[in-house]
Amino acid sequence: MRTAMTATAVLRGPDGRVRAVTAHDTGDRVVELSARFVVGADGGRSRIAREVGAEVVERHRADNATFYAFFRDVDWGGSEFHVGSGAFAGVFPTHGGEACVWVCCPAATAAPIVGAGDRRIEALTDLIGQTSPSLAGRLRGGRAASPVRGAVGLPNQVRRPAGPGWALVGDAGYHRDPITGLGITDAFRDAELLAQAIDRSLRGVTEEREALATYQRQRDAALRETFDLTCALARFPEPERFVALQKRLSRAIEAQAELLASMPAPAPAAMAVAA
Repeated sequence: MRTAMTATAVLRGPDGRVRAVTAHDTGDRVVELSARFVVGADGGRSRIAREVGAEVVERHRADNATFYAFFRDVDWGGSEFHVGSGAFAGVFPTHGGEACVWVCCPAATAAPIVGAGDRRIEALTDLIGQTSPSLAGRLRGGRAASPVRGAVGLPNQVRRPAGPGWALVGDAGYHRDPITGLGITDAFRDAELLAQAIDRSLRGVTEEREALATYQRQRDAALRETFDLTCALARFPEPERFVALQKRLSRAIEAQAELLASMPAPAPAAMAVAA
């Protein structure tokens, strides 16, 4: 286990298979870390994906924005969803009486937040007020517990997730608009599927190429419905259609939960400890 390291490149053997990464630590010392498999779990702007040439096999429009902040001293009855024309806002209660309050909308609509400087909380509240005046009014009666955070133009894309000696999980292999809020679930699912594939390969149960091909097929099948629904919701259809898509998404989320719950637990491994 090596911490506080930044991977900078991958190294290949004579056969073209990825066999190591170069990295540097906080003291800028360069090291070479060899491995049977190199897994990129380094986000949507994955350096590993670029290094291995993992092409984007599917891409959809990505011109939306998502911004959020935490608020306190507001009466949170539970999770809330507020749908308007061209925007989607909501509340996720967390702990200590706080809640994450967020809004998703086209990037052009969010321009006042981007340029608001020290007034970003007020700009976020005003933008939420365009979708839900009642929610904005409650926020003005409370107080912000964090700065405003967010992003513009996050991608809707699917990358090829594996090749000789390498694989991608999470946002590195597949990213979708935050409007459906399921990125962490996707990452857990893909990590589980990849771990099973690598385990089969390392134990010699399945040849490496087939194990990684199985991972790709399983991942692509698992992401299909929720990815399509995300792309549809990210176009911000009229509220009635938006709600219908949300109901379909809810059923798809249940199916994903059942898939994750059905995955077999790993068998306990024997351990030898030297005293």
